[in-house]
Amino acid sequence: MQETTSPTREGFTGYTLKLIAVVTMFIDHIGAVLIENGIFKNPNMDLTQTFMGITQVKLWGYLDFALRVIGRISFPIFCFLLVQGFIHTRNVKRYGFRLLIFALVSEVPFDLAISGEWFHPEYQNVLFTLLIGLWVLTAYQKAFGDPLKQVLAIVVGCGASVLIKCDYNIIGIVLILIFYVYRDKPKLQSLLSGFVAALQSLYCLGAGALALFPIRNYNGERGKRSLDKLFYWFYPVHLLLLYLIYLLIVKL
Repeated sequence: MQETTSPTREGFTGYTLKLIAVVTMFIDHIGAVLIENGIFKNPNMDLTQTFMGITQVKLWGYLDFALRVIGRISFPIFCFLLVQGFIHTRNVKRYGFRLLIFALVSEVPFDLAISGEWFHPEYQNVLFTLLIGLWVLTAYQKAFGDPLKQVLAIVVGCGASVLIKCDYNIIGIVLILIFYVYRDKPKLQSLLSGFVAALQSLYCLGAGALALFPIRNYNGERGKRSLDKLFYWFYPVHLLLLYLIYLLIVKL
């Protein structure tokens, strides 16, 4: 008897959403690390020269802005995927432990890429934000039926994100909560998450709201699982790679 396979639904799988998030994040970090920290802060580079009547500083500025606009797409997708992971995981503790390990592994590469220092306590990487968001979801779910405890979990999570100064802090926690609380109300979810993402990225013309296009086309399927670990390793590795390229730029 011939085996049959269920047809793949139209839209983006979770795997595809991860690829979109990872690629746009990488594009964003090219601007932040190589252009803003490298080219603009390199005293040995002469950016006053012109090309077709436009100074190099303006050309690099336009390119940086374009990269950062594209990069605003990544974080809302990561928040959405965290919620999907929370909903479907069989072991939330293992999920959280994996986030914690890679948050710690990524901190030195993140500090080097963002500040050029081995230890920079003023700013922590985004995996800590996602980890706190996961804890808030867990506490929020356990407190179902007790609004006071749910609010307390949200307040503690937002406070922790500000206290340790992690990337996106309160905005990240709010986005994660919106994706979870309104998971059965897609239109309201899109409206609220789009507003928050746009508000956070006003300096980039509200481009964060563009993330709602791939998110709304999520087909509910996980997709390929073979590269799951690669996605986690990509974060610290690409930051370290960009830092090494940054070193070459500043020595020009």
